[in-house]
Amino acid sequence: MKKLSAILLATAMMVPLAACSAQQQTATNRETVYQVALLQSLTQGYYDGIIKVSELKQHGDTGIGTFEGVNGEMIVLDGKVYQALGDGSVKVADDNETVPFSNVTYFDKDLSATLSRTNDINALKESLTKTVNDNGKNLFYMVKISGEFQKMFVRSELKQEKPYKSLDKALATDQREFNYENIKGTVVALYCPDYMGGLNTPGWHFHFISDDRTKGGHILDLAFESATAEFDATQDFDMYLSDNSEFQGMELSKDVSDAIKKVETNE
Repeated sequence: MKKLSAILLATAMMVPLAACSAQQQTATNRETVYQVALLQSLTQGYYDGIIKVSELKQHGDTGIGTFEGVNGEMIVLDGKVYQALGDGSVKVADDNETVPFSNVTYFDKDLSATLSRTNDINALKESLTKTVNDNGKNLFYMVKISGEFQKMFVRSELKQEKPYKSLDKALATDQREFNYENIKGTVVALYCPDYMGGLNTPGWHFHFISDDRTKGGHILDLAFESATAEFDATQDFDMYLSDNSEFQGMELSKDVSDAIKKVETNE
């Protein structure tokens, strides 16, 4: 197993990484989770896009995120970037659309598992976390879960306009929820280790897209009889930050864990 990259170690010490532009990062490393900005900056209301979708696709073919103004939920699957909008529709995102937050990687299956009957998202987290603990809890994991879902409860949100509100306040008024039954599709899940608490949310983050690519969003709950999970364990981490004065003026060390939990789980 490779050591964590110097970029990850620098990030953990909060050394600024904005000096490198996305265009400069041309080497393809399939064992890297590439992150645009921080979940903490998004949660505090920084919704300006800092990288184009066309550039994001140069760093991975699988992942999750959102778009400028939090205009819908992002699902990256098989190299295509999908935009699940607040009206419930899904479209392929335009290459010129910009991104304020995302995590992507090049997916290479390292292990797989058959998941038995699962009645809610907490049971899924428990099952996936067991596999993570058995294979290295301090790595990153991108997971694809395919199957037919008896319940799929997702959300998206309406595009926000400036001046931006914090994400929890924006979702309080502009979140839109969708319930689907007996729907075939793929869950794209990201696992971040506990030490990522200052840069993302530790644990799991789930997005969904249907097989026909017409429905999707951030998952609030689900249920299925059986499904197949594929895991890509990844040891490197790369982050791209904005040098915008507004971004640089943010207090990103502020504890927003309660707000993150609220926007992640709807609780």
